[in-house]
Amino acid sequence: MWCGYRNLGVRLGRLRCSLPSPISGHRSLTSCIDPSMGLNEEQKEFQKVAFDFAAREMAPNMAEWDQKEVFPVGVMRKAAQLGFGGVYVRTDVGGSGLSRLDTSVIFEALATGCTSTTAYISIHNMCAWMIDSFGSDEQRHRFCPPLCTMEKFASYCLTEPGSGSDAASLLTSAKRQGDHYILNGSKAFISGGGESDIYVVMCRTGGSGPKGISCIVVEKGTPGLSFGKKEKKVGWNSQPTRAVIFEDCAVPVANRIGSEGQGFLMAMKGLNGGRINIASCSLGAAHASVILTRDHLKVRKQFGAPLANSQFLQFQLANMATRLVASRLLVRTAAVALEEEREDAVALCSMAKFFATDECFAICNQALQMHGGYGYLKDYAVQQYMRDSRVHQILEGSNEVMRMLISRSLLQE
Repeated sequence: MWCGYRNLGVRLGRLRCSLPSPISGHRSLTSCIDPSMGLNEEQKEFQKVAFDFAAREMAPNMAEWDQKEVFPVGVMRKAAQLGFGGVYVRTDVGGSGLSRLDTSVIFEALATGCTSTTAYISIHNMCAWMIDSFGSDEQRHRFCPPLCTMEKFASYCLTEPGSGSDAASLLTSAKRQGDHYILNGSKAFISGGGESDIYVVMCRTGGSGPKGISCIVVEKGTPGLSFGKKEKKVGWNSQPTRAVIFEDCAVPVANRIGSEGQGFLMAMKGLNGGRINIASCSLGAAHASVILTRDHLKVRKQFGAPLANSQFLQFQLANMATRLVASRLLVRTAAVALEEEREDAVALCSMAKFFATDECFAICNQALQMHGGYGYLKDYAVQQYMRDSRVHQILEGSNEVMRMLISRSLLQE
């Protein structure tokens, strides 16, 4: 188990050598879009480790994982050996103890190798953080160490078939009987469903509304826990998505995180960080797409000259680069606000999530367009970055809901 970069700097030397990949040219980017700009030396070091891991272990496999729908357990456990299984979990239970900004830097770099896999890792991290932040010492030491090593995987269970954006209306019930809760209901669109070992479940222990919701950890193998069919998705194919179903599922009261009625607050606090995480994954996809497009324009010729000579395409590339840097700056600003627990953190997380995921998808989509017919072939990575980043505009709170949260914050002033 690894206790973080600050304590084991020797690990930084393990991944110095990267193999050729769609992202192997990230260091040759001009300074205007250098992702290390503004970072301290320590952050630059673990950013480099994440980039190198993405290039060596993820990028060469991402197309196969997508096409064969492989859940890359082995590679994720290698990532956990570098501290990426519990990036912002405290060190006494095996986490890396890093900041929200550090986490964003890491997930952006990893997502250049495989956006889908990194997005799952970010959800897993959110679950581990929730247990670490709100659980008792006994729960923290029981659940977090195997999550930080990714010996066990975690899924976040909030969304239901009838409650997506309106999460406070969830219906999954947990009725207490002695020293157990009996859960009935179902969750929809659960990343890792059926493969994960730990399910962080928001369920109703009280009356209607957010104050009736509690958070309970359900472990795989519990009688009454089952899963729906594996969903066929446009992207995010390296992680399974299934319904999680509870039918008279008896879970010990000892698995409740926090007090009854605190679950919705925990879920929202988890999502604030989750929104930074998923926006960071979009940054990685866009970053890789800009590199691929730059290189394509240099080598592809039309009408006797490289595409890079076309002023129109130069302007398009400039727009993509500007959108990327603007998105990155907003995401990192929000990450710092969340770390500092500032009053504007929720609004900034919402801004970062909707702006970055919208803009970065537009970058990936434009990258595909600038590759012409080649961009539509699965032999070319740009189409996968585009497909894998599209869902980021929907999950962790749709971008329409993000705008509602921002306007609500403004109107309450």
